[in-house]
Amino acid sequence: MTKTFPADHIAIGDCIQSMNAWPEGAIDLIFADPPYNIGYKYDQYEDRRDDHDYVQWTCTWIDACARLLKPTGSFYILIGDEYAAETRLHLKQLERDHKLVLRNWIIWHYTFGQNCKVKFNRSHAHLFYCVGEESFSRPLNLKAGDLPFTFNRQAVSVPSARQTTYGDLRANPTGKLPDDVWYLRPQEVEADGQVGFFGPDEDTWYLKRLCGTFKERQGWHPCQLPEALLERIIKVSSNEGDTVFDPFVGSGTTLAVAARLKRHWLGCELSDEYACLATKRIKHCAKTGTTLESDLEDKGIKRGKPRKKAEPKRSTREQVQRNPSLF
Repeated sequence: MTKTFPADHIAIGDCIQSMNAWPEGAIDLIFADPPYNIGYKYDQYEDRRDDHDYVQWTCTWIDACARLLKPTGSFYILIGDEYAAETRLHLKQLERDHKLVLRNWIIWHYTFGQNCKVKFNRSHAHLFYCVGEESFSRPLNLKAGDLPFTFNRQAVSVPSARQTTYGDLRANPTGKLPDDVWYLRPQEVEADGQVGFFGPDEDTWYLKRLCGTFKERQGWHPCQLPEALLERIIKVSSNEGDTVFDPFVGSGTTLAVAARLKRHWLGCELSDEYACLATKRIKHCAKTGTTLESDLEDKGIKRGKPRKKAEPKRSTREQVQRNPSLF
């Protein structure tokens, strides 16, 4: 049976099976935001596995992604505290096997969305940035501009403090790259109801989790990343016409941004409903070049009244029993 490689498509079903059915070395950029094994109930998946089973599953889908990645491609994994260490160890093994190279361990820091009772609030996630095996055979040549992977520096560079504050003539006129901690204090960047992301004169990535009232937030999925996060990743690690793949489509943010930025898109999703709604969002972005927005009425939210959450409500006791580390 000949393996075929679809484009601008969401495959319904298990992502590992789909990935293993496609030809290897075909994807320019992969972004994965997997279930974190913390008890969420999605449409077709309950995010609760035995620890050993979850780690084995994580290693299996990462291996499948590494197989799909072009030798010159880039691969990003967003993960929570619970399994960041295990994920890093597996990436280290893939590096020993000359399949991937870790370029950065990035921390995405946010200050919205957590309210722990008996420990310090968690306010970060881990983002592993890797590149393909070409880096083992072709070393970096910065002077010649010859890189074994795509890295569009100018797409994300920002003015440095030497330029904006100190007037230092030694400053690189093209600016500097953002740091590896992407930080947000929403109370400092929001004014008059407007949300600020990554100002052109700032050197940190102001990225937050999406509040349910934000126009960008779709009301039908319990977890959604800000488009700004994916926009920076897609701009720096791919070019127009490249293929961007997400093995866990969910609300469709990765592919919606890819379509908006004129990339081909491909994803996997267990839920027919999520895939259908995500496809509508993606096609809107591809056609209009703009973010699909949703007002409060669309999401069933009334000011002053709580909205029924996309995931089922659970008592605090039940939540603590399922995952005490979150509290």
